Amino acid sequence: MFGTEEKKMKLIRRLSIWVVLASITMVIRYLSDSPARDNRLSVAPLSCSPNMSELGNQPGHSDSPESLFRAKECTPTRNIMFLKTHKTASSTILNILFRFGEKHQLKFAFPDSRNDFSYPSPFLCSGVKDFNPGDCFNIVCNHMRFDPREVARLLPENSVYITILRDPAVMFESSFNYYHKTIPFTYGIGGDNKVSEFLHDPWAYYSPQAYNSFYLRNLLMFDFGFDNNLEPEHPAVAGAIRRLSDRFRLVLIAEHFEESLVLLKEALCWTTEDLIFFQLNARRRSSVSRLTPRLRAKALAWNGADWRLYLHFNATLWARVAVYGEERMEREVKELRDMNAKLRAICIEGGEAVEAAEIQDRGLLPWQPVGEESILGYNMRTNLEPKYRELCRKMLTPEIQYLSDLGVNLWLTRLWGWVKDWIPVIVGN
Repeated sequence: MFGTEEKKMKLIRRLSIWVVLASITMVIRYLSDSPARDNRLSVAPLSCSPNMSELGNQPGHSDSPESLFRAKECTPTRNIMFLKTHKTASSTILNILFRFGEKHQLKFAFPDSRNDFSYPSPFLCSGVKDFNPGDCFNIVCNHMRFDPREVARLLPENSVYITILRDPAVMFESSFNYYHKTIPFTYGIGGDNKVSEFLHDPWAYYSPQAYNSFYLRNLLMFDFGFDNNLEPEHPAVAGAIRRLSDRFRLVLIAEHFEESLVLLKEALCWTTEDLIFFQLNARRRSSVSRLTPRLRAKALAWNGADWRLYLHFNATLWARVAVYGEERMEREVKELRDMNAKLRAICIEGGEAVEAAEIQDRGLLPWQPVGEESILGYNMRTNLEPKYRELCRKMLTPEIQYLSDLGVNLWLTRLWGWVKDWIPVIVGN
């Protein structure tokens, strides 16, 4: 009897947490969406004024691998749209863009009051901080649900569009474990391997109309603005691939991160110094669910549309590597690794990422998922030479804190963070 009552109380606590989380999230979404949907949208032009395009992008876009590479004399690209996809190492790319934009005093299109553009609502240019119709920006890079027509209103016509994909099975595992407590049908899944339980019978825990359900299936398709419930054979999936191929100059692949950065360096006419990085938002190993070959196959079948996207753009990446030259690529990757290793030894106490509880400076503490502290961070060395101090700090700073440093008011994000951290304590879970 006592066991039954204990299970009931545990279920009630779980449901209470989710109801409060869902209510707070919907209020935050309402507060942040409302100002964005004002009458400025109806008068916003289809592209911004051309006066900022002089900042130096190469014109045009071609799908051929050869078009990615140019002569040595080129102008560094400063007008960039980065579609920040979820759970794809995109936070590391974001840090690179923040540093480049800050160094060159570029104009970012930032969200207003939060760290994303009212995600999961489709992007509206009127949701940009200090937006005025016709204004031009250099860099757009925060989370959004992509709408190319809206994004184009913010950028010069010659802007370069880039994004990043990740193996959908691995991405699904990461997304599931990060977000499952914010989804009603998956919050109560028990056992040591919740991913395995879900994949055993996905439709028992998934409804396309359910709150936050997009995190559970074909999240890449959703981020790109497409229907995430399409089967991979649907003609619309092939159409999505064609549209993305036409729109994005380069699609990076997380599993080949350094090779992707080398291609990005060439495409943007940047330097290796522009692309140095530390891996941000990595999870501790104990929080990663092991995907057996059988579970991996199930995850890929469940995320079949994403898998089709990934296969296409992974092949595209390696076609471009072949054009670039394999030996040349090896040299460039080695140079980037050597530079990163040198800075790791200079900047990071102990040379490695640490648990959230071990991070001494809260300014370097990454955002954590609901009810957990599974995201690793870094401690910066205290005996740094002055010439390295600023660079090390910027490279180690997580997204939320960096946005604040760049002048973004994040009161809605911080409100949600406070609620997120306190709800499990209050409810006793």
